[in-house]
Amino acid sequence: MDENNRTNKDILTKGLKQMGICLLLMFAGPTLLHLTLDNKDKSLYIPLLIVSIILCILAISFLFIGINTIMNSMFKKK
Repeated sequence: MDENNRTNKDILTKGLKQMGICLLLMFAGPTLLHLTLDNKDKSLYIPLLIVSIILCILAISFLFIGINTIMNSMFKKK
C-alpha cells in the first residue's frame, strides 16, 4: 500500500470535531426555533428568531464542511 493512499488522521480528527459541533448545533438550533415560535408575544421574539435561524444555518454549514474535511482526509493525495 502506498503512503499517499493512507488516511490523514489529523485531518480526520478535525473533520470529526466539526461533525460534533454540527451535532450540537442540529439540536440547539431547531430547539431554540421551536421555543421562539411558541412565544411570539415575548419581547425577545425577533432577536431569538434571528439567533435560532443562524444556528440552523451554521449546523448545515458545519455538516458540509465536516463531510468535506473527512473526505479530504481519506481520498486527497498529498
